[in-house]
Amino acid sequence: MILLGSTGSIGVNALIVAKKFGIEVEVLVCGNNIKLLNEQIKEYNPKVVVVANQNDVKDVQHPNVLCGEDAILDVITEAKSDLVVNALVGFLGLRPTLKALECKKRVALANKESLVAGGAFIDTSKIQPIDSEHFGLWYLLQDRPINKMTITASGGAFRDWVIEDIHNATLEDTQKHPNWSMGQKITIDSATMVNKMFELLEARWLFGEGEYDAIIETKSLIHALIDYKDGSTTAHFAHASMQLPIAYALNAKCEEKILEHVNLLEVGTLEFRKITPERYPVWEIKEDLLKNPELGVVVNAANEAAISRFISKEIGFMDISKNIIQAYEHFREKPKNIEDVFALDKQVRAFVCK
Repeated sequence: MILLGSTGSIGVNALIVAKKFGIEVEVLVCGNNIKLLNEQIKEYNPKVVVVANQNDVKDVQHPNVLCGEDAILDVITEAKSDLVVNALVGFLGLRPTLKALECKKRVALANKESLVAGGAFIDTSKIQPIDSEHFGLWYLLQDRPINKMTITASGGAFRDWVIEDIHNATLEDTQKHPNWSMGQKITIDSATMVNKMFELLEARWLFGEGEYDAIIETKSLIHALIDYKDGSTTAHFAHASMQLPIAYALNAKCEEKILEHVNLLEVGTLEFRKITPERYPVWEIKEDLLKNPELGVVVNAANEAAISRFISKEIGFMDISKNIIQAYEHFREKPKNIEDVFALDKQVRAFVCK
């Protein structure tokens, strides 16, 4: 397989699963964690390695090291592997997804932004989602009339804060996720609820038109629910480990135990909460965005630009959502092709950073 984003949590878990199933790792692509990359090279012996920065090439312990975004596209084209695991973070992941599909390769997709920004122009029949929420929906789908699909959220770092205090939240505060440790950007996205809105958009592109929603489930044991038209509801329970969805993406006939079962007697109780715009202001545009999913590129670009400004201490935490909403209200023309997506992305970033 070709693994994009090998040193992130999804990449690390993908390598564990690949080893379990005896899948050869042909290419490793990583950002800046060269120490971990060198450990992965030693264990998995890839044929090619790609890093983000030219300055890091000399420190990579491999004879065939490339650098930069164009190199990622080149290795996807030239590699023999027919499976690309895209665990890159951000809009950077869209071109590799498009290139993999152009090369007739299967894509195990953890890069949310590919579908959020470019879903209207992507053939999802070649994509296997490895977000736990979309995996949960896929796992539950049966040939029965559906009323609604629901995914769950943890609530992020500020789910239990007094709402007034969130206005003064720092970058450090955003990283204190109540359930697990993730990368910086996705933990911020969890705190704003942008991450969950992105996942709803992904679900819309993966499973088609319909009613989609999200709720908070504080223990992160239920990942998805489906309401059928007959009045029944099914839920997907599993411990919060990416190894289960990755296992199905890498090996469709997954017939061995990947996780321990959830023991409901030990769990005892579950708590569900409504996602409200008072705590998560970006939720105001959720319904309109689901009706106009082609505008996901606007939300993504505004979010990435606003997060950069927040990290640089140019704006406050709640201003991230304000910037997204302002951009969403300003840019209403839908992209007509993939070139429009990239052009609109640049326009929105300039608007947010002006």
